[in-house]
Formats: sequence, structure tokens, C-alpha cells
Amino acid sequence: MNHTVKDPLQRRLEIFNWAILGILVLASAFLFSSKLTLGVLLGGLISIVNYHWLYRDVKMVFQHLNDRAKSRIMFKYYLRFGVTAIALFFIVSSHIVDVIGLLIGLSTVIINIVLTAIVALTKKTCVEEVN
Repeated sequence: MNHTVKDPLQRRLEIFNWAILGILVLASAFLFSSKLTLGVLLGGLISIVNYHWLYRDVKMVFQHLNDRAKSRIMFKYYLRFGVTAIALFFIVSSHIVDVIGLLIGLSTVIINIVLTAIVALTKKTCVEEVN
């Protein structure tokens, strides 16, 4: 098996995904109902699993580039989209979570990416580095 070292930025994103999810779950547990907290937790788990699945799929496609790479990545995209849609359908239709909490949890990876981009841009000292 070919083990490659992850990019430090990728590793940091993965760690902060879990940290942000933990902060959101703790904050919602203290401030809101258990349905909202469960929604944040399930949404965050779906978001993070989806992110890891995307990372693995893209990595595999780029390791084995060939004529079928585009169709393979599109098939895996639709498969991931379908699995996520089915999971969300069952979670929402069962009424065990608050939809607002679910949306907050699903935003975990997006919050992380935006915060990481802001931090990276504020660390730049020269205009040329930003461009």
C-alpha cells in the first residue's frame, strides 16, 4: 500500500473540523435544546464524513489518471451526493433533530475553510504573496 504524507494544510483542516464541531456541539448543548444539539452533531458528522470521502476520491483519481478519470470522479460525486441525500432525508423525516441545528452542523467544514482562508490571508505580509 502506498502511504503518502498528507499536506500540512489538509491535516490542519481535518483537525480543526473536529475542533469546530466540538465547539458547536458544546455551545448548543449549553444554550439550546437537545434536538438542536443532536442536529448540530449529526450535521457535523455528515459534513466531515463527506469531506473525508471527497478527499479520498479525489486523491485516488489523481493517483490513477487515465481516460476514465472524469467519469469515475463524477460517478463517485453522484454516489456521495445520493448517500448524503438519503441520510438527510431519513434524519429530517424522523423529526428527531431540529433542522436549524442540522444546517449549523452541515456548515462545519465551510466554517473551517473560511476561517482557515482568513487566517492564511492575514498572515501574508506582502501584496505579491496574497495574489
